[in-house]
Amino acid sequence: MGSTIIYSVPGVSCEHCRAAITREVSSVAGVESVEVDLETKTVVVGGEPLDAVAIVAAIDEAGYEATAVG
Repeated sequence: MGSTIIYSVPGVSCEHCRAAITREVSSVAGVESVEVDLETKTVVVGGEPLDAVAIVAAIDEAGYEATAVG
């Protein structure tokens, strides 16, 4: 069973945002799933093992700031 990390990404607002973040985060080693919720402005990442620093860097590479929630 994998881990899950939730990130707050205030800048997401459209399908382009969703696609860019999904593309970048999916390329991080260990990531098995990426769910971008435009309403709650969160990104839920699942997988094993998850590198939180690499995931934040990938979201940054897509052009958005992210903060882990919880």
